[in-house]
Parts: sequence; C-alpha cells; structure tokens
Amino acid sequence: MNIHELAKLAGVSVSTVSKVMNGKDSSISASTRERVLRIAKECHYQSYASVMERDTRTLQLGVLFRSSQSMNMTLHGILKVAQDSGYTVLLRESGLDPDQEFKCISALCAHRIDGIIWEPLGEDSYQHCQYFADRKIPCVIFNAAHPDAVNIDYENLGYCATQALIRLGHTDIACLTTPGTRTEAFSMGYQRCLFQNQIPLNQELIFQEINTSFIQKISTHAVSGIVNSHYATAISLYDAVNVLHYDLPYDISLVSLKDDSRTKQDYPPISTFTIPHYEYGQYLCGKLIAEIEKQEETTGFPTPAVLDNEYSIGIPYNSRSQKIMVIGSINIDNYLKVDTLPHTGKTVNSSISSSYVGGKGINEAVGVSRLGHRVSLIGRVGNDADSDTIFKTLKTYNIDSVGVKRCAEYRTGQAYIFVQNDGNSMISIMSGANDALSGQAFYEDERLFDNTAYCLIQTEIPMQTVTQACKLAKAKGIHTILKPAACGELTSELLQNVDIIVPNRDEINEICPPGQSLEEQADYLLEQGVETVIITLGADGCYAKTKDFSSYFPAYPFDSVDSTGACDAFISALSSYLLYGYDLRAAIRIASYAAGFSVTRQGIVPALIDKDTLESYISQRDPELLRI
Repeated sequence: MNIHELAKLAGVSVSTVSKVMNGKDSSISASTRERVLRIAKECHYQSYASVMERDTRTLQLGVLFRSSQSMNMTLHGILKVAQDSGYTVLLRESGLDPDQEFKCISALCAHRIDGIIWEPLGEDSYQHCQYFADRKIPCVIFNAAHPDAVNIDYENLGYCATQALIRLGHTDIACLTTPGTRTEAFSMGYQRCLFQNQIPLNQELIFQEINTSFIQKISTHAVSGIVNSHYATAISLYDAVNVLHYDLPYDISLVSLKDDSRTKQDYPPISTFTIPHYEYGQYLCGKLIAEIEKQEETTGFPTPAVLDNEYSIGIPYNSRSQKIMVIGSINIDNYLKVDTLPHTGKTVNSSISSSYVGGKGINEAVGVSRLGHRVSLIGRVGNDADSDTIFKTLKTYNIDSVGVKRCAEYRTGQAYIFVQNDGNSMISIMSGANDALSGQAFYEDERLFDNTAYCLIQTEIPMQTVTQACKLAKAKGIHTILKPAACGELTSELLQNVDIIVPNRDEINEICPPGQSLEEQADYLLEQGVETVIITLGADGCYAKTKDFSSYFPAYPFDSVDSTGACDAFISALSSYLLYGYDLRAAIRIASYAAGFSVTRQGIVPALIDKDTLESYISQRDPELLRI
C-alpha cells in the first residue's frame, strides 16, 4: 500500500497522512489522527521504498479467501503442502467486503510474503493483480472467473453426475442447483451431457430450489432422476421425498456432489461425487511454490470424478420389471412347542419357546423377495419395539416398506402358535395394528400399485379393506390372489374381484354352503366370479379348478417340523412363478415344492426357500418342470 492508497481509504489528503505518520500532526484533529493510524495499522502500511526491498525470501505465503466457510478442506491441503515445504502461512479473510479485501492485500504485502493464494471477490477485484505484479509477488488465483484462475472442474462433475443417470437409462433428468460459484459450471456440465447423449434440454427441469412445481414433477414421474450441486440441498430433498412417502431410488434417482469435509456416511443413503477440496488445496500451494522457486510449471487441476456409491440411483421408475404387491397382516409370531395341542379342559406344558417376525402379509412378502422378485408391502404396525424389529427385517429382505406405517394407538399384532411334535399347529391372533389398515391407505400409497403384476391379499385385516384392495387392484389390471383366513362367508362383491383364491379345507367349508363336495365348492366359487380355485389339503397336496380344467396335485415328501407357514410359502411361489411366465399347472407344482421346504423348519420366515435352492432341488428330481 502506498501513501495515496492510504489517504483514499482514510478519506483525507496525502499531506494529512504524511503529517500523521511523521508525527507532525498538531494541527490534525484527534478523530482524523486515530482514523489514519487505525487504517495504517490494519494495512501494515510501510513506505514504498521499504516494500520494494525484496532481495531475500521470507518463506511466508499469504492466503486470502472470501469466507472461512467456503474453504472446507482446501485450507487443510494448502497448510499441508506449505508445512512440508518449509513455508509459513499467513491467513486473511476478506469477509465479502471489497475494502476489507484491499486491506488484507496490503497487510499481507507488508509482511513481505513470497507469494499469495487469492480468492477474489469478483471482477472488480482483478485490478489488484497489478498490485502484486508491481511488487513481483507470485499470485495463484482460485475459485474465480479470471482467465488465469485455477478452479475445480464443476462442469465435469455435473457432466459425470448426469452421465451416471443416463447410463442407467434415464432421459427425464432434472438439475437442482443452489446459487453459488459452482452453480453455472455444474449446470453447463449437465447440459453438455444431455447434448452429447442426444437428449433434448427441457428448461422446465432446471431448478434452484425445492418448490411445489419440483415436487409435482417427482410425484407425476415427469422426472426419473435428479442431479444436484449441493449436498445440503440433497438432504432436504431426501427428507421431502420421505414425507411424501416416495422412495429413493424406487420412485426417483438422485445423485449429488458432496464436500470432502463431510465424513463417510451411509445415511441418508444418497449417491454422491465427492468434491476433492483437500487435493485442490494441495495443488494450489504446490503450484505457487513451483512459481516462487522457479520449478517446472504445472498444468490445470485434474478434478477426479468418481461415484462414491449407488445408494440412491437405479433404473427409471417406468422401466422397472413388474413387481408383486402384498397387502395383509404383520405380526410377531410367538411359538410354543408342545407334545399335544391344547383343547378345552386340557393343560399342556412347553419347554421351548421362540419369536419370529410373521403375519401372512410379511411372510408372503419375504417369500416373494427370496424367490427373486421386487415386492411392496402395505400394512400397519404399532409404535413399539416390535415395529423396529419388523422394519429391520423388511430392510434385510429388500422389501419396499413405504406402505408400512406405525400407528401410535395400537400395539403391533401378535400371533400365539402352538406347534405339535408332528408339525401340526394351532394359532391365536391378537390383531393389534392390523385392524387399523383401512382402504384410505391404498389411496395414500396408490402409486405402489403401479407396474404391479400380482397383488396378494389376506383376510387377517378388516374385510372392508380386503374388498377395497381387490377392487382397486382389479381396476388397475392387476391379478389378485386371495388367502381367506378366519373370515367366514365372503361377499359376492369381493369374489368378483378375485382371480385366484387359495383356501384350505377348513376355510372353504366356512366360505361355501354346507353339504358340498370339494368339486362342488370349487364350482360355487367359480360361479361367484373367481377365475381359479386352489384348495390346499395339507399332506394330501391340493385341488385346483378353473373353467378349463380341474386336477389334484400331490404333495412332495418332506419331514414336517412346523406346517404353520406352508400356505404362505405356496402362495409366494405360485405368484412368483406365474410372473416368471410359467403356466398355472407348472406354477402349482413348483409352489408345492416350496411349501414342502417350509415345513422342515420351525418358524415361517426362517423356513422360506430362496430361488437358487428351490430350483437346484427341483432340477435334480423333476428337471422338465423348470422348462417353460
């Protein structure tokens, strides 16, 4: 800083400054004197001659940045290289104030720094470049639009983020940015990637905030993926999506940039490209030292672009293969092993007890998932510790749990199961939160019905809800499979909306008029509008009838330990292999194998068979069955 610049900052004449600095200020007011001295101290003012004496190095580097908040790990990278190279670093912050910026420049120069790393406030700041040139101070400009600036390649990061979605088949991609230095470059990378992949740019898909219009684009599937420039915004978007009961990446894919100052984290599960601020700082300091020591010049900063994870990106919603939906009960199954089943006036002892996640809804959902299909579950649990166990189980089996809600005023459903030594069982159920599942749930989560091939429904939830579920599924062209359990007579309105019904012998006796044979009972249900009747007969297999055929199917020999979940395993496999393209006869036979496996272990969920094991077993005994 020279005397003219000091005079300008102080708002006085050059002669006034000279008088104050030389102690000849008797004629100067106290306030003026104090102002001139304060600014001179702030700027470390020295005479021009002393400033120009730069024959020796000070091994000091200056770093001038706009705000400490913007530095992230960049400063750590600068300090690391400086210290390793034997330099001391003097830090100054302009605080987004042009006057303060110039004061910082003057102060750093007064310390006779060997070079400076500078983040200018804007174009008006570039005039100070001459200030460094006059004093022969090497300067590395960063994070600026100056032609000589060294910048992180946000355009390339925007390009790579967009390409990550295009590679999965996305074409309707929104760009969400937050005003800042990286915004324009990130958006340019997004647009360049669309252009190079021959995807038309839609200006209506570029947003700078999460507003109603943006959320509407998500809810209507007008966008299938989002690229985002700032991680804090991505977290807000993740929360907004959860509140609306949408799921990442099922409904929408999201990929965001993330500062490297954030520690590695798996929650919220967002796919990210990490911005390498630390390496950037190392590069800036290395470049400055190379200039000071007249080493070989370095090229531009090579910004790496590596996708950290794929938590929140997947194929577009409308491109997903059809899935299976399950609507039904969710319980905790409490088992008691007994020698003989209890009855009126009979007390039995048990020495073995155990608990598992259960309920026909969750049993069938797990069964479908283990057989290789995507599955969504709609049901209700309490606001208790049991519900935590259930949600953990759903996550373990990769079941879409968006339709599973907690109900504060209910306890999670409980099933009390007595299992006899030969595998026969009896069950008593406390419905709990299952009674809270109403038809309104299907309209709140109606999008779960999209791209669904089969809807599995059980009657351990309110019957009015069962009817509404079947009607909505049929209206959407979804095949319905109903498992009646402890329900009594079924209404014509319900049966007209059921494609396949799977009762056991006791259940069909409750559903149909008394005194009918098995074949007559099946005919009765067909007359009511059901397309396929499959009556499970335990160890005797099952009987199936449609308008085109009727046939008995044998059970396959397995040692029975617990037969409680055999029908759940059967229905899971039946729907899964129908969706795989097998005809009804083949699907029933495969399902009979799955049911056989399920009785060989205690508990239902632990005994459900996976696809590889089931098909390996069948291929050894009945290989023709698996050929479509």
